[in-house]
Amino acid sequence: MSEATVSVVSSRALLAVFGTCDKHLRKIRDDLGVSISAHDGKIHVRGETEAVASATKLLERLQAEASRYGMLAEEDISRALAEVRNGQDQLQTPRLEVYSGRQVRARTPGQARYLEAMQKHDLVFSTGPAGTGKTYLAVAMAVAALRAERIRKIVLVRPAVEAGESLGFLPGDLQAKINPYLRPLLDALREMMDHEMIRRYTEQDLIEVIPLAYMRGRTLNDAFIILDEAQNTTVSQMKMFLTRMGQGSKIVACGDITQIDLPSHTRSGLIDGLSRLRAVPGFAAIKLTRADIVRHPLVQAIVNAYEQPAKSKHR
Repeated sequence: MSEATVSVVSSRALLAVFGTCDKHLRKIRDDLGVSISAHDGKIHVRGETEAVASATKLLERLQAEASRYGMLAEEDISRALAEVRNGQDQLQTPRLEVYSGRQVRARTPGQARYLEAMQKHDLVFSTGPAGTGKTYLAVAMAVAALRAERIRKIVLVRPAVEAGESLGFLPGDLQAKINPYLRPLLDALREMMDHEMIRRYTEQDLIEVIPLAYMRGRTLNDAFIILDEAQNTTVSQMKMFLTRMGQGSKIVACGDITQIDLPSHTRSGLIDGLSRLRAVPGFAAIKLTRADIVRHPLVQAIVNAYEQPAKSKHR
């Protein structure tokens, strides 16, 4: 058995690391097989030598994160545990300053590469399963760029492709039928900005949320343009979308190539673009994986389950 201590940075950081009702603390104890307690300004760790070393390193990292970012989510603890277990160094990434003092940061090495690619390149394709932050981080980068006045406008675009259901059976006029397709983009935007600010920026045409079909014939200068669900574009639609790029603009196209809702034998514009644009200067392709999923822990398990061959039905 071995023992070690870690100095408490602050009571606030300690609370963030231990979690509400010691939720995070129990997870760390169970995962690493150590006993942890805090008193006299120190965190005391006891257990097997290797486990104590891992726990000590983890607690130092989590306190540093808590001091920089505030409260820690359950996925932050899970990520840090996995990285310590795999011998990875602490993820270092700059925070994105969005409105009202809100900050967004990468939670995985893959997300850090994604943010870096968007900062350094004017055209980025991002692929990966649900919950990896493809749309969320792109919207955060766009809002940060608008705040810093590096762009003059954010344009959020989505193809109105049906996922096994028919638009014609939905009630309402054309706008009412289209709105459900744009909702995920608005949800991401509302996590960055207040409702009133979004309304004001929309009225001032600083933020535009539109279906892909409405992009034809336009040229967008000094804009951050995000195409969500890009796997559901055709090759001709992707070409049309990409050629809307004007001076001083950035484009990010993101999607999950395992969830294509196009008619069979129709090639996805996202897959086609990944092969065509590989050698184009200013282009970057980022592939996020299951390791980058930061939604509810069950999402990663669900993705894993669906990647396995289906079992035969019970007789």
